[in-house]
Amino acid sequence: MRIAELSSRSGTSVASIKYYLREGLLPPGTSTGRNQAAYGEHHLRRLRLIRALIDVGGLSIAAAREVLSAVDTPQLPGHTLLGVAHGALDRPHRRDPSDPAWRAAREEVATLVRERGWHVAEDSSGLDNAADAVAAMRQLGQEDLLEAMPTYADAAERIAEHELDLVIARRDPARMVEGVVAGTILGETLISALRRLAEQAASARRLPTA
Repeated sequence: MRIAELSSRSGTSVASIKYYLREGLLPPGTSTGRNQAAYGEHHLRRLRLIRALIDVGGLSIAAAREVLSAVDTPQLPGHTLLGVAHGALDRPHRRDPSDPAWRAAREEVATLVRERGWHVAEDSSGLDNAADAVAAMRQLGQEDLLEAMPTYADAAERIAEHELDLVIARRDPARMVEGVVAGTILGETLISALRRLAEQAASARRLPTA
């Protein structure tokens, strides 16, 4: 197919396709003449992954290139591949690691993780992000809400196991990374929305209504 058809079928502008080609994110097509090339189904699949990384995941070109490099490394273990994708989606948070309250919150989260038998890296940003929330709750005097942490962990574990089953079933590395991006970014939005709906329903059942 010509670049115009690739653009139409992928929903990606010709300008963006040319940009991805220049940046090395999208492999070149097969030359069919001067300034002309043909593209195949693998280019469509690649564009879908690129858009998932950049449009949904909000990754920079450099970060997207890093993930795509992992996708293109056949001998890379699946766990490492998904770890690269997850790591690229992390956003830096403002925190003071020297703050005793924050360090205590991080150890609290780390203890919960160890007790549940979760094997995660000691420098995982997830530990830091959870510590941010725990420290903020304590600072705001919302300690009683932290009693829900085991419930959060139970729900998170069930969601993660199910999502991972679905992602692994895809087998294709590129499709697996797409699943990580969509599950992390869009899945978190969906989980948050469903939680709020469930809280509305629970409130209606348990509290007086007009």
